[in-house]
Order: sequence, then structure tokens, then C-alpha cells
Amino acid sequence: MSTSVLFDAPGPKARRRHRVVAITGGLLLLVLLALVGRALHANGEFAGAKWSPFADWGTWRYYLLLGIWNTIKAAAAAVVLAMSFGFVFGVGRLSRNVVIRWVSGAIVEFFRAVPVLIMMIFFFGVFAYNQVFPAAWNPFAAVVTALTLYNGSVIAELVRSGVFGLPKGQAEAGLSIGLTPGQTLRNIQLPQAITAMLPALVSQLVVILKDTALGTIITYPELLQQAQNLASARSNVIPALLVAAAVFIAINYLLTWLAARLEARINRRGHTAGAAIGRAPTVPGAPVDQAHAAALTPHEARHDAAHAGQQDRV
Repeated sequence: MSTSVLFDAPGPKARRRHRVVAITGGLLLLVLLALVGRALHANGEFAGAKWSPFADWGTWRYYLLLGIWNTIKAAAAAVVLAMSFGFVFGVGRLSRNVVIRWVSGAIVEFFRAVPVLIMMIFFFGVFAYNQVFPAAWNPFAAVVTALTLYNGSVIAELVRSGVFGLPKGQAEAGLSIGLTPGQTLRNIQLPQAITAMLPALVSQLVVILKDTALGTIITYPELLQQAQNLASARSNVIPALLVAAAVFIAINYLLTWLAARLEARINRRGHTAGAAIGRAPTVPGAPVDQAHAAALTPHEARHDAAHAGQQDRV
């Protein structure tokens, strides 16, 4: 069926109505942007003196590039730790052991419910009070810890929902060939679940990158904090924030593009493998078993053909 059960394809009148709404919304957005641009121009935000600092290499070297590096560094560390946290507790929530499943569920639900900013402030205070790290490391450690716990909990839910979303026949097939439930989960279900949840996983990685901006509250010198420092030094608040926003958009777009390429490559490899099996030569006189025929050597194929011929004569 080309149409969904819950959604009917719009007819001519509905399409015209949607077109009118889209055009009206676009015009209103253009009018709003024009009003905002007019107000900024009236306040001198488009003056060359406020944008000229971005042509200076020192602006990028001592402010923006340093902020970009700190943002990527915190996001990369949080991504690695959140992925590890998510897979460990996601598998824990799928465990047959009641204690492991309950403890994993309690941890995941708790850290999903606590806002990231509260965790950053809390861990910043804990690390500073107990002198767990050198003073210069406290903001970075607090940002990474908060992002790891929150986003790792979300990834754990993605793992659980990805496995539950698979057809039940996948688990039954693994058990039917003698695999234990744990082996079935690791070797059959998880690889398929990772592919299925890849778009949602990439969206969560983009969230990690954007949430590093919350580190400005605890004085972590990420991109937003460096843009604010630049605005204070050069008195160009709006241009500095606009450039920081453009950098965030570019990095997130690049990450989304790379993820889309990765997903397309994974899907293409799966289709190629299936097509190769489908094109495997068959052995004359033998039952049609494409996967078996593809694995035969020429000598084995001739032997099977002779054996099949003898059985036909009998």
C-alpha cells in the first residue's frame, strides 16, 4: 500500500490549501526578517567597524578557533563516553537478570530526568570542592560528565527501542540455531538495531555538540563563551553571536552529512551482499539453494551435479 493507514494523500483542494498556507508563512517570515534587519541597521549593527574584526587573524586565533577547538574537544569526549554508557546500560535494560535490568533502568531514568545544566553546575561544584582535578580542568570535566550521563541515558533508550523494534523472528532464528539469548543479542539483534537507530543516534550526537554551549555558565571557554569574550573586547555583540551561530550550523551540517553518507554506505553494502547471493549460479539438477551454490568450489559443484544426475536416474 502506497498510503499510510493513518494518513490519506491530500486531494486537489487540500494541496491548494497547503500551498496557500506555505506561501503565506514564507511571506510572513520574510517580513519578520526584514523588520529585524531594519532594526539592526538602525542600531548600527551592520556597520563595517563591527564586522572588520573578523578579517583579523588574531580574532580567529585567540577567540573563535580556540572556542571551536574546546567545543569539539568536549563534544568528542562526551560522544565516546556517552556511546559506551548508552550501550552498556542499554544492554543492561535488555538483560534477563532482574537486578541488572532494574538497576540499569533506574540509572537511565534518573539521568534522563535531570536537566543537563543542573548536572553541569553540580559536578562543577563537586569537582572544585573536592579538588578531584586541577582547577583549570574542572569546567571541562563537569561539561563532559553532564553530557555523558544525560545523552548516554538517551542512547541507552535508543538501543533498547532499536532491539524491541526488530521482528521477533530475528531472536527466534538465533535461538533455533543454538545461540544463547546473550549471543543472539550481541551477534544478531544489536548490529541490526544500530543500523536502524542510526538517524536518531546522529541527532543525539548533534544535541551533544550544541549542549556544549551550556558550559558558558561554568566558565568553560567553548565557542559561545569565546564569542561573548570577543563581543566584550570589540563591542560587537550581535555580529559575534551571528558568527558563532553560523559556525555551529556549519559543524552540525557537516556531522549530519557524514552520518547520512555512513548510513547510505551501510545500506548499500547490505543490498550488495543480498544481490550477490541472488546472482549466484545454480547447480543443474540440484535444488535451488543460491547461498549454498555461491559457496561451492568448481570441483564441489561438478560433484554435486554428478550426484544429482545419479539420483535422477535412480
